[in-house]
Amino acid sequence: MAELALNGKTPPPVRRSDGVIIPFNKELIVKSLIKETQLVKVLYNESPLSEKDAWTIANEVEEEIKNMKLKMLSGPLIREIVNVKLLEHGFAKQRNVYTRVGMPLYEVYQIDNSEGYESRENANLQPNPETFHKKKADFLSKESYLLMIPSHIADAHLRGDIHLHDLEYWGTRPFCQDWDLRYFFHYGLMPDGTGTHTSVAGPAKHAEVAILHAAKVLGAAQTNFAGGQGFFNFTVFMAPYLMNFDDKKLHQTAQMFLYEMTQLYVARGGQPVFSSIQIESGVPKVWQNAPVVSHGKKWDNLTYGDLEEVVHKFSLALLDEYIKGDALGKMFNFPKPEVVQRTKYWTDKNYEDVMLKAAQLSAKFGSTYYDNMIPPYRGGEDGVSCFQCCAYSFSEDGKSESFMKKVMFEDGMHFSMGGMQVVTLNLPRIAYKAGGDEGKLLEVLRSTMDLAKEALLQKDALTIRQFERGLIPFASQRPKNAPPAVDINNLSLTIGFVGMNELVECITGYQIHEDPSAQKLALKVLIEMDKIRKSYSEATGKKFSIARTPAESAAQRFAVTDLIHYPKLARELVKGDIERALPMLNETKDVPVYYTNGAHVNVSASLPLDQRLAIEQRFFPILKGGDIFHVWLGEANPDPEAIFKLNKRLSESWIGYWSHTKDITMCRACGYVGGGLYNSCPACQSSSVKNYSRITGYYQDVSSWNAAKRQELLERHRIRVNA
Repeated sequence: MAELALNGKTPPPVRRSDGVIIPFNKELIVKSLIKETQLVKVLYNESPLSEKDAWTIANEVEEEIKNMKLKMLSGPLIREIVNVKLLEHGFAKQRNVYTRVGMPLYEVYQIDNSEGYESRENANLQPNPETFHKKKADFLSKESYLLMIPSHIADAHLRGDIHLHDLEYWGTRPFCQDWDLRYFFHYGLMPDGTGTHTSVAGPAKHAEVAILHAAKVLGAAQTNFAGGQGFFNFTVFMAPYLMNFDDKKLHQTAQMFLYEMTQLYVARGGQPVFSSIQIESGVPKVWQNAPVVSHGKKWDNLTYGDLEEVVHKFSLALLDEYIKGDALGKMFNFPKPEVVQRTKYWTDKNYEDVMLKAAQLSAKFGSTYYDNMIPPYRGGEDGVSCFQCCAYSFSEDGKSESFMKKVMFEDGMHFSMGGMQVVTLNLPRIAYKAGGDEGKLLEVLRSTMDLAKEALLQKDALTIRQFERGLIPFASQRPKNAPPAVDINNLSLTIGFVGMNELVECITGYQIHEDPSAQKLALKVLIEMDKIRKSYSEATGKKFSIARTPAESAAQRFAVTDLIHYPKLARELVKGDIERALPMLNETKDVPVYYTNGAHVNVSASLPLDQRLAIEQRFFPILKGGDIFHVWLGEANPDPEAIFKLNKRLSESWIGYWSHTKDITMCRACGYVGGGLYNSCPACQSSSVKNYSRITGYYQDVSSWNAAKRQELLERHRIRVNA
């Protein structure tokens, strides 16, 4: 059975992947085939290779090798020959699990020299050794998971019907999370989740320690999650540590937190921690009578309502420090400041100063985000919800039995809001498949959503298994027999979408802003999507949601795949520089074409703000999983008072979340920081400048954006709010 050759010929020796050289032995092929193809039972519920079939494959491989007349073999070469034989014998799934994953050496070199397209998939990644390592690991992981998930889902992703976000983390972690600081202020901090690999800290007793713990929570959490991390009610839950602080100490504490977060250059692949904090101007109604949780205990004689003034002053201090910027005068782009809008913050003059500070920050840096709780679908004054990451929304049902227990922190019960996974639909592709037929459109929509649902449920089951096995330890930690830090069964399964504008354009001949018929169809499609979503939740008991996807890279990828697979239709609808893109399709993925995000109006549409508001606000109550309204600012120095008045108007609309994007140029020669996009410094004329703007839901250096988003940046229709 272990003979080394046939017909008197001996195959050459083998250089194994571990560097050891051994004689060729086809019995090793047989053993590895029998062992490794066991995976088909786990992944596909099919039979592994039999010993008989394994020997047939091994004998044919040996004959093939002898005819090649080589002086040396390698393990990868033998495996590739085995894979060819598996396919020839009809063992496609067995080939999937036996294949070797990796990447061409040329692409390794490109990434190491910061030239690879993959380095531009996430603008929060900057060229450094950790980034290069991450991108190579991502490539391997993505290829692996596409082989492990059901082939029809993998094929749908590769074709561009759907997009599986953060595919590199598919088998290991959830997406994003908003944390309840009370949990850590009561139980202390275990950055590794177990207390075995890192030191364990007791509950913070001082403000400086509480701030450090908060920063470390978000940093540690990014090792367990694929997306952004944040704190809802940040100013409220920090308040117990800030009692009796004067303005100077409040500002020092706020400054300390911002520097800690923007100097934690340790997140996945060496990037700043993608983070956000909810800034409440005062204490929301739901927390007024809730006992304070801090310093390792639940207070019997102190409620958050007692700390109204502290919360208010701390929110002002935070916004002041955001406005100052760092030592170079540059913005703090993380944590994203989510300034909450409530009716009392606009009707009570005591809170007007916070609203004005938020507008001043928008005018200087554009970095404020506005989280509007006023519309009834957001929960109003009683709502517990938050926006997270790049505008995903998570909420708690205020009528559930456990809601008040979480408010009161009974037995350590706390809020855990986040997302398990996002799968995005290519809406223009659905229109192409429907052939312009509105009736067939809804059929294709449902079948595509069914694919997304199947993928999400698979990811959910896989992640829960990892969680239960203790392989997502920061999320599953249970200090002192507390409830787990994350309620893994309550994470949202999000179906995102890109290109509603192009879908309606394909069917009606009009973009969303061009005709009421296009807007009517967009609403019809969204209502149908929400109806299907609801049926998924009822059938599975899982929390499904529909959201506009930020689509930093997916909007580009969908446009590219449609130009390849549906060239005649896509050329009429894809946005960007089509003429420059067409010759590039087979050469590179970084192509300057894109679809419009979510249900947004085309970014280049020359439309008064009020008209765009009237269109896009109608989509927000349906998109409870997340949406954002962008105000692209045209002035270098917009008027804070004008932004303040505009915010008042927006808070009274159905818009649940918005931002004002100001383009910024920073000179590395003289330190100039100002509005507008310049190729040279307006102050010293140096060409050593960096441009910053909001790519999707966060600010970053424009040079790190992919070509599609840079093209979109050029095409954005900007408005003046001073007029």
